Amino acid sequence: MKAKEEGPDLPGVWAAYGVLLQHLRKRAGLSQQQLGDAIGYSLEQVASVEQGRRPAKAAFTAAAERVLEAGGVLEVLQDEVDRAKLPRFFRNFALIEAEVVSRFSYDPLLVPGLLQTEAYAQAVFAGHCPPLSEEIIDQHTEGRLSRQKLLARVPLAELSFIIGEEALHDPVGGPEVLREQWQRLLDASALRNVEIQVMPAGRGFHPGKNGPFVVVESHEHRRLGYFESQGVGCVVSEAAEVSSFALRYGKLRSQALNVEESARLIERMVGET
Repeated sequence: MKAKEEGPDLPGVWAAYGVLLQHLRKRAGLSQQQLGDAIGYSLEQVASVEQGRRPAKAAFTAAAERVLEAGGVLEVLQDEVDRAKLPRFFRNFALIEAEVVSRFSYDPLLVPGLLQTEAYAQAVFAGHCPPLSEEIIDQHTEGRLSRQKLLARVPLAELSFIIGEEALHDPVGGPEVLREQWQRLLDASALRNVEIQVMPAGRGFHPGKNGPFVVVESHEHRRLGYFESQGVGCVVSEAAEVSSFALRYGKLRSQALNVEESARLIERMVGET
């Protein structure tokens, strides 16, 4: 299933959230200005959310829940609101990803999105061609950070990441952003459901040379593959093709540095800066 990047239509879930917010505000007897004052947002921001022109941030939802005594009805929509902030081509897979039992990925050129810091993610989206607006960059970044709930979701998902060494040396966002990103990788690797391995540069030809890919096991215990390039994403469901993805990942795992060696490599990089 394929989809291209952004079109002019705004996500329906933003409109649905806005209608619900307006209903709760009116039930509480508040004007948009009064609600904005109570939760720390401007009248224009509240109006934009109610009209579905701007997605609510998690902090907005938490404050509105408290002031409007919403009983969690806004919070249950927040994950869907955040998912709709992602690039359109990725949303179908993001829905699958949120409920996986396991997720294994190979990323040769960039740190995978589930492990990116906010500054690194912003730098990635800021480099998009054609250029994205600041608002879209912020939305995509928020959506990416929201995906990272998977790292600590209960029940825990088994997560494996193989990252090309080149990605660890490429100063996306600048040296300070990269150093913060290295530390983020070390913090993530300490989680008991997360394994991070580095594929050394100069390893010669290996199955990952054909590009990044992901293999997941769904909550229904069905295996799926995913890959993307140039703003187009593709979910792979045909059993023979998914089996090939899994075989390639197994070979990459055996050729990469093991988890302990990978952590020591990143620690040395942090210590040298």
